[in-house]
Order: sequence, then structure tokens, then C-alpha cells
Amino acid sequence: MKITNYKVPSTTDIKLKDYPTTEDKKKDNDQIRDEIIPDLVKQMKNLHHKLHAEEKNGILVVLQAMDAAGKDEAISYIFSNLSAQGLKTTTLGKPTDEERKHDYLWRIQEGLPSRGEIGILNRSHYEEVIAPRIHALLQPGDIPPQADKNSVWQLRYRQINDYEKYLYENGIHIVKFFFHMSKDEQKDRLLERMTNPEKHWEFSFADVEEREYWDEYHKIFEEMLNHTSTSYCPWYVLPADDEWHSRRLVTEVMIQLMEKLDPQYPTFKGEDLKKLKQAIKKLEKE
Repeated sequence: MKITNYKVPSTTDIKLKDYPTTEDKKKDNDQIRDEIIPDLVKQMKNLHHKLHAEEKNGILVVLQAMDAAGKDEAISYIFSNLSAQGLKTTTLGKPTDEERKHDYLWRIQEGLPSRGEIGILNRSHYEEVIAPRIHALLQPGDIPPQADKNSVWQLRYRQINDYEKYLYENGIHIVKFFFHMSKDEQKDRLLERMTNPEKHWEFSFADVEEREYWDEYHKIFEEMLNHTSTSYCPWYVLPADDEWHSRRLVTEVMIQLMEKLDPQYPTFKGEDLKKLKQAIKKLEKE
């Protein structure tokens, strides 16, 4: 599968409508889930184990989408298979009073991975160029002197790119997934949550309210993708109507990134190797 088909280029602008929400893979759900995903997860798990042991690089995974697009399920069905010791998941909701006292990137610090970890942001710092714009939530202190309520978004795109480059240059590699879902598919998924008592816990009335801003959200998503998909921290647009196909793509992108990082299990060298051999002989003589 050609992963680059889903990667947002860093050199040219894209139109979100040119990226499909489905590739007619729903009919293959069972095959992908039962025959393809297990082997891919096994590969990813092995690479993650080496990444965790080596402690040289970290990976930050950004999941962004409209409600019911599949972010939580990607975590449940894909990332939950990884070693818990080298995995951390952070879900960002509305900023708290304490978080609002700080700069808008402050609150993601806790979710950043250490070297050797994979950190997942279920929603992320990108909320700060989306929701406040839709609902006019910026406070006077959120707009620096060199900007106004219109130009502040371009400023934030630049700041986010600079921040992500800083992380990248310090061994934290960022991969970003946008779950591109159709309005009809969201309707079906929301209705399932609303009509199935066992899924009521997944439903929020805000999901239906936010649906009214569908076009505005997608206009901002497109702008966000064009301004923040970089060569070092790219965005991938997933056909999220095809749930298991999207999870497969997430897994393949993660494998591709970790294969590029080529983590290795640490080995003893020099004096440590000599000490190891001595320790082996000592134990063997007991």
C-alpha cells in the first residue's frame, strides 16, 4: 500500500475534498481485522519494544478529527497492543482555568513522550487553532501585540511548526493523523451511539451541536493541514469511513516511521563487555 497517497505534502496546498472519506474498504473489514492487522501489530510491537529499550528517540502521535471519526478506536484496537511501559495516552478536553493561565502550548507538555516512548494525543494542541476560531473563544490576553483576531491564527501555525521542529530536532518525532469522515457516516455513528444503550456512554449532546458547524470545521481543517504539514512532522489524511482500513494505515505509517528510526537493542561494549563476561563466568561457577 502506498502510504504517500495519504500524506499531505509540505510544498503544495491541498483541497480536503480531493481526499476520499472512503475507498470502499468497509466490505473488507473482517479480512483486514482478522488477517492483516494482527501481523502488522506484531511488527509494530517488535519495533516499539526496541524503541523503548534503546531510549534514543520518542514518537508523538497526534489524532485529530470530528467526533465519532475513530480516534478512540485507533487507540483501543491498535496502540493498546503495545507495551504499556513505553506508551502514554493523553486526551485533551476544554482548557481548564489553570491551563488558560498559561500559553496555549503549555498543557501538552505532560503528554510528551520520553525518549523510548510513544505518546498519543487524543485531540491535541491543534484544538487551539480550531475550536477557539469556530466559537470565538479567544480572550484579550490570548492575542499577542503583534497580531489581531484574524492574523493570530497564522501566527499560531508558525509557532506550532517551530515548536514541532524543536521537538523533532531533540529526538521526538511527530506523526499526525486526520480522520477524514463524511457527514453521512458521522450521522450513522452518532445515531448508533444514541439508540444503543450500551453506547450511550460514548455519546455527548455536544457532538450533535458541533455538527452544525461542519462546513466551518472542514474549512479550518484544510487550512490547518496546508499550514502545518511539514517534511519533519507530516499529516496523513485517513479515509475514516472505512474504520479498519484507517486503522491499518495508522499501523503501516507507524511501522514505516520506526523502521526509518531503526531502533536497536542496546549491547555491552568495551569495559562493560569485559565485566559482563566476568559476571557470566562467576555465575556459571556457582
